[in-house]
Amino acid sequence: MEINDLTPAESRLWRAFASGTDVDFRATNPPAPGSSAPGSSAPGSSATDPSATDPSGGADPSGADSDDPARGDTWGPERTVRASVLRSLLLDGPREDGRVAALSLAGARVTGRLDVQYATVDHPVRLRNCHFDEAPRFYGARLRELNLSESVLPGLISHAVRVEGVLRLTRARFSGTVRLAGAEVTGSLYLESTRIEAPDTEGPVLQLNQAVLGADLWAPGLRAGGEVRLTGARVAGTVNLNDSVLDRPGGTAVQAETLAAEADVLLRRADVRGRLELRGARIPGRLDLSHARLANAGKTALRASSCVIGELWLREGPAVQGALNLRRAQVDVLFLQPEVVPAWVQLNDLTYTSLVPHEPAERRLPMLEKGDSYLPFTYEQLTAAYRRIGDDDAARLVQLAKQRRRRRTLPWYGRLWGHLQDIAVGYGFRPLRAGGWLLSLLAVGSVVYGLHHPPPLKPQEAPGFNPVFYTLDLLLPVISFGQESAFSPQGGYQTLSYVLVITGWILATTVITGLTRTVSRQ
Repeated sequence: MEINDLTPAESRLWRAFASGTDVDFRATNPPAPGSSAPGSSAPGSSATDPSATDPSGGADPSGADSDDPARGDTWGPERTVRASVLRSLLLDGPREDGRVAALSLAGARVTGRLDVQYATVDHPVRLRNCHFDEAPRFYGARLRELNLSESVLPGLISHAVRVEGVLRLTRARFSGTVRLAGAEVTGSLYLESTRIEAPDTEGPVLQLNQAVLGADLWAPGLRAGGEVRLTGARVAGTVNLNDSVLDRPGGTAVQAETLAAEADVLLRRADVRGRLELRGARIPGRLDLSHARLANAGKTALRASSCVIGELWLREGPAVQGALNLRRAQVDVLFLQPEVVPAWVQLNDLTYTSLVPHEPAERRLPMLEKGDSYLPFTYEQLTAAYRRIGDDDAARLVQLAKQRRRRRTLPWYGRLWGHLQDIAVGYGFRPLRAGGWLLSLLAVGSVVYGLHHPPPLKPQEAPGFNPVFYTLDLLLPVISFGQESAFSPQGGYQTLSYVLVITGWILATTVITGLTRTVSRQ
């Protein structure tokens, strides 16, 4: 492209490119991050162009409101640059000895489509606070740096792009899909306070599936009106989605199956309206959902099945609206407050080493009752968690609840026997209860037979009658004091003796069964 074919605004940009000088068309003309203030020279670059602050040089004198890129379609030719000019600069722009060429433009309207597909660009590309009429294409390109911060774009097409540095989309506003599937960024991807709205798009509005990031995915405050896809993405650092609003009611708001993050995944104070899908994710650090709002009423709100997670934090937020699916997940530290647990949970084969905060078993047990079936393993996991911290009373209470829950799955005769064991000795976890029953029955028998001595079978050979030991003879099936075989009660007193004998056998059997279960568990 010949310089004679350029507009005044494009000529200014063409001259600045060779030395890497910033070109800023904004009326307020603030210094770019990392650049020198207006009127001074940055190391290794020429002085700022005086026309950048001169209204006659193209800046809009009406003030900062006119600099909003959302109003960029009203900007005149003094702030307009053709995409074909930008492409010519990136592929074959002028050079200046001793300087690093760079495309650094702010406050411009870019007309036409910036298309550098499959190109190799050795210069930093900084197009900040710009308004794009068409979505740029960087498909398969190799770039040194790409910065579209605070710009307004109808979308971004950058599948399989490789950026040898950082990719900045900070506070950018998109009205279409952002496609970064398969992208490779050696540094971080910045999406702080970025907004993506694509109401006419059926697929994901932010595509980062199979992307590889050499550092962080830094996106606090991200607002996405549709699905955010992170399937198979690999992040060498932290995934930060704190304070984000991810909105896709009734569908999948975040699709992050098999996501691999080498540090933390943070969604503190996030508002996720739709399913948060993390099946098969690998997060050795912390999955932090503190203060988050997860809502997908009538469907699954959080699915973290088959995950391997260092710490999972669900705390200090409202109750999850929708199902919580943690099946087959492996978690070292499960920080789960009972108030956050929804009405429906799936905990099949969930394993965890530590459960915090420490809560009484009565507050943890309802969570195990919210599934669709009896799952013995969930009770064993909770029991083990209490035993690891030395709370044996809570562990026994969990085991008792397990037996009561199992009882509901048995046929009627099994349920009847279970009720007897529960009433008698609490399935062996309440052994003192058996002592109470024995003392009570002993007192009743001693009083009744003390007032009405049963007649002896052989008066000449019978020992002296003792109502206490006679009652013990009836209650204890193994021990004999010689009283039961020597006396024979009549009428109702004989019926009482039968009751005492049967009750004694039931108590003895349940005590032995409970003790056997307890000893075998130790």
